[in-house]
Amino acid sequence: MQQAASKPVRDPDVQVTAAGDGARVIHLSGEWDIRALESRARELQSALQDAARSDAASWDLSRIERFDHIGAMLVWRAWGRCRPGKLQLRREHEMFFGACESAAAAPSSPTQVDRFSFLVDLGQGVLAVTRHALDMLELFGQLLIDAVAVARQPLLRPWREFYAGIYSIGAQALGITALVGFLIGVVLSYLSAEQLRLVGAGVFIVDILGIGIIRELGPVICSVLVAGRSGSAITAQLGVMRVTEELDALSVMGISKTLRLILPKMAAIAVALPLLVVWTSGVALVGGAVAAKIELGMSFGQFFSALPAAVPDVNLWLGVGKGVLFGLLIALIACHFGLRIQPNTQSLAAGTTRSVVTSITAVIVADAILAVIFSDVGWS
Repeated sequence: MQQAASKPVRDPDVQVTAAGDGARVIHLSGEWDIRALESRARELQSALQDAARSDAASWDLSRIERFDHIGAMLVWRAWGRCRPGKLQLRREHEMFFGACESAAAAPSSPTQVDRFSFLVDLGQGVLAVTRHALDMLELFGQLLIDAVAVARQPLLRPWREFYAGIYSIGAQALGITALVGFLIGVVLSYLSAEQLRLVGAGVFIVDILGIGIIRELGPVICSVLVAGRSGSAITAQLGVMRVTEELDALSVMGISKTLRLILPKMAAIAVALPLLVVWTSGVALVGGAVAAKIELGMSFGQFFSALPAAVPDVNLWLGVGKGVLFGLLIALIACHFGLRIQPNTQSLAAGTTRSVVTSITAVIVADAILAVIFSDVGWS
């Protein structure tokens, strides 16, 4: 068995001696830094692994002259990433093995965090939704106050902004809503006609198209188009005004931004969207009548003469009411996200995207709630 050197050496060395009680003592001496280990790393690693096979051995690292993280990691791996029970170590070298122990304990932290990450994300999501809901409620309350002020003083009414909103939201959307509505009517009529023909009940296609389009598809499809077209435009317009500091200028001049900007847009979309719903539903029924004539041989006169008896008037008013409600939701959400945009282009893009997604989601959720509430209304 080798004997420990009586004087320290500069080259890194591993020596094993026997203590008085017969226990093995492993001595490390020399310089254990990256320069000294560059040419002897494999040799020293093998020597450390051979020396570490005895679990009862004690380690003496007090003769190491120079130490760094590379040498500490070499010794740490030989220990099996666990500090031995008997160890002599210089105080200034303790920091290296402390870093190794911290690195070994680091992988356990993500596991503990991942265990509750779902709850953390859920809580943050609920908190964010609650904050948005409270802000929109506050905005809606301010709009009610402004509406009362306008009703008392008619000269305060921003007629130009209101008329411009009617034109941009309603008149300019007639083409796209008519195209989508016509195609929806054609597709729905073709699919229904194929199934009704199998059971000889082609006459009921009027009931299916009338109830489905006037009561549900017309308001929802039209609202989704308006949310993507006009809702995003409202958010982007308010966001650009935030970026160019126009909103701050209105505040400095004492002009209410809700009165001059938001209230006209909400009023315009609340008036334009129900009219678009009627327009879209009518065009969709025309498309359905065209497909019914081709597939079932039903004439236009027969289709539209049977429509009033198949679809009670309350369904039309229900669809128009949905248009008003969905319009208010879209305008409120679009203005809310527009006012929250920060003065930078990245926030403008993200805010517009969130506005459209939230508006479409709110429309679908509201339609589902109304469908449950009015499930017993409008059936002949």
